Amino acid sequence: MKSFLYPKLIPPSFVWIRPEGNTQITKVHEWIQPLSTKSNPEQTRNTDVVVVGVPLSRSSISPSGASEFPDAFRRAWKGFTTYNIDEDVDLADMTALDVGDVPMHVTDIRRCHDNIVEASATIHRNFTTSIVAAIGGDHSITAMMVKGLHWAKPREKIGILQFDTHFDLRSLADNGPSNGTPMRNLIESGVIEGSNLYNIGLHGFYNTKDLKQYADEKGVNYFTLHQSRKRGIEETVSQCLKELAEKVDTIYLTVDMDVLDIVYAPGVPVGTPGGMTTAELLKAVLTAAKHPKVKALDIVCLDPLRDTQVHTTVKLGTHVFLTFLTGVMLRKVTGTEKG
Repeated sequence: MKSFLYPKLIPPSFVWIRPEGNTQITKVHEWIQPLSTKSNPEQTRNTDVVVVGVPLSRSSISPSGASEFPDAFRRAWKGFTTYNIDEDVDLADMTALDVGDVPMHVTDIRRCHDNIVEASATIHRNFTTSIVAAIGGDHSITAMMVKGLHWAKPREKIGILQFDTHFDLRSLADNGPSNGTPMRNLIESGVIEGSNLYNIGLHGFYNTKDLKQYADEKGVNYFTLHQSRKRGIEETVSQCLKELAEKVDTIYLTVDMDVLDIVYAPGVPVGTPGGMTTAELLKAVLTAAKHPKVKALDIVCLDPLRDTQVHTTVKLGTHVFLTFLTGVMLRKVTGTEKG
């Protein structure tokens, strides 16, 4: 069913429909509503959360089925309630819309990326006060989602908080706009300043020395997982947010699921040992989401085709999303909604 955002966004292949007359919302699939022809900009102006699928993984350096995550993510909703017992909050007290998927070309990656930029700009122009959650897709989508945000709100200075095993600062000349280059793409296109990029989670033998040197040259702030654990994950995230908030208007949170140890996230294209635990990532995401300047999120590099039979990583990715919204909800409780 086409909406007022068509053709920038198209209906997803899978949609949950709330039963007619159902007023008691207890499950996520009953809560997040699809955008339809009945929706219009006036009715959706006060939407708290906007979810958009970005099913692209052709731009991944390593073989990836991350394009399948938006669909798997939506199917996973039925397994989760809207109530978070850890924080005693019910997400159903917020309004949430699934605006569909960004249309993708079968072979033309550049066109896919252009579509993401245009869709992101369209969403941010129509939902000016909403939290936008992009469900990828590989990490190349981050550069495009942020560029779209920049197009829609050119006067706002954007900072990025990145949870990742990798720098994602590879050369564009060698790798193009791939999942290994999104942060360099944003820096070299002038959308963000290197000093307004904070990366937490680097570890092990998964980055080259030249990438560290580039990060140092551009003033990128990065913290290895070892450093973050020594200081405390929550304390590290809080300090990054404090510094970012003094420099930017909007903070974009990007969660690359390969930041997790492969034991906890078997369904990622490049799994590694020595990464974050599930508890560490959820704490980090919750801490970030509580900050009023964090206005957008993406979850990337989760490949359902590599996952276990019980969908371990898909469920975790969905948990990350709901944990993020819990943090947003806690802003209302603490009265820190405005940055």
